[in-house]
Amino acid sequence: MKALCSRLSSLVPHQPPMEGVSLPDQLEGATNYIKKLQTNIEKMKQKKNCLMMGLSTSAPTANSSARSSCSNSGGLVIPNVDVRVVGSALEVALITGLDCQFMFTETIRLLHEEGAEVINASFSVLDNSLFHTIHCQLIGESAQGYGAARISERLRKCVCDVN
Repeated sequence: MKALCSRLSSLVPHQPPMEGVSLPDQLEGATNYIKKLQTNIEKMKQKKNCLMMGLSTSAPTANSSARSSCSNSGGLVIPNVDVRVVGSALEVALITGLDCQFMFTETIRLLHEEGAEVINASFSVLDNSLFHTIHCQLIGESAQGYGAARISERLRKCVCDVN
């Protein structure tokens, strides 16, 4: 029994000297510490799940209620960008949180720098998320060669810099 108590006390963070504390009080303190750790683990798992759902842009609509509960519980929305190329046309899907609204103007600026002409831009808000869709036409040198790949790379780098 002493060996088990000694092992348990070595696993629990250092506390003030325990000479005057009875064995049941030591066990209760260790139990409370373990319960606190379990609660922290559950919170971290929930936060991880919320962040993972925010990262997947192609999540099915069945996850929308789970995604919505993450947003309502104060979960963060990590900025995400998806670029689709169809010929010389580009569709940029940008998902940000309400705290990253500047990402839209930064994306438009970057597209203009790369020689893309914005044809249409729209957005919608759901809970704590902003969904932007930008339709562009590649013109000039961007339409030839690797313009779309360069734009996609720069947008991803811009989003990663925000994270």
